[in-house]
Amino acid sequence: MKHYVITGGAGFIGSNLIRNLLQQGEELTITCIDKLDDFYSVAIKEQHIQEFKKSKQFRFLRIDIDTATVSALEELILEPVDVIIHLAAKTGVRPSLSNPLAYQQTNIRGTQLMLDFSRAKKCHQFIFASSSSVYGENKNFPWKETEPLLPISPYAMTKLSGEMLGHIYHHIYGLRFIALRFFTVYGPGQRPDLAIHKFVKNILEEKSISFFGKGASSRDYTYIDDIVQGIKAAIAYTNSGFEIINLGNNKSIVLHKLVAEIEEVLKKNATIHYLPEQPGEVHSTFADITKAKDLLGYQPKMKLKDGLQLFYDWYVTNRDLLNS
Repeated sequence: MKHYVITGGAGFIGSNLIRNLLQQGEELTITCIDKLDDFYSVAIKEQHIQEFKKSKQFRFLRIDIDTATVSALEELILEPVDVIIHLAAKTGVRPSLSNPLAYQQTNIRGTQLMLDFSRAKKCHQFIFASSSSVYGENKNFPWKETEPLLPISPYAMTKLSGEMLGHIYHHIYGLRFIALRFFTVYGPGQRPDLAIHKFVKNILEEKSISFFGKGASSRDYTYIDDIVQGIKAAIAYTNSGFEIINLGNNKSIVLHKLVAEIEEVLKKNATIHYLPEQPGEVHSTFADITKAKDLLGYQPKMKLKDGLQLFYDWYVTNRDLLNS
């Protein structure tokens, strides 16, 4: 029976991954580690994992990786661990500008903790959630994993540091470390601070939405189910010991086009409020997913409009909780 330890499992990506793993019917156990940070509503995170608590295959540990120790984790997790999927992190570019030390504490120190825990448990497979933000302002689109990296925010720097920590542990200790660079993940369960969620909420409430700059920025929006399939493929991957792999949609959508698609789904028009460009934010993202296809058999399937419809349906169903 496989034992997966998933950090950040009560969050957007983590909860969707756990749901998929539990539904596939395999013999496995999942230990979910999450501190239920109040960056956004704890009630939303608690709802994410409520259904899992009915399963004997699931265990939840409320642990803060900022301050936890390896020995404390070992006391709570006695069983052997087959795979660690490290999704827990302080997220967001703009908040990282105002409190960079907090991002270093969680994203670097927390990753260090989980790597040391993997050594203590003799776990040989480590999946790390990295970010497209590590590329910085690079206009050589689409971005390949071999591009030079020049992060322009504290958040991006911490994600690049996590990748390099993984390389050290692979090189010295033989840990198989796979860093997955996620590109703007969206879908049911999406965090309230992310653009699609904010746009849908404000348009429905007839409030203006903010465009930073002239709305010409673009993002490679990747649906959550496609990301989950990529993570699962990385869990099963054993052909090499260290890899950095883009998980994107290989399509970059200009902000104006995204809002037009949302308007069509909601059947309501947006009111746009223009603001200056924000420091730390890259202008565009665009993933080359050739490596993911070759190594993981990764093939994103969700069309943007269909994904937006699924997010909208989820939002309407959970609107009272989300707005409480």
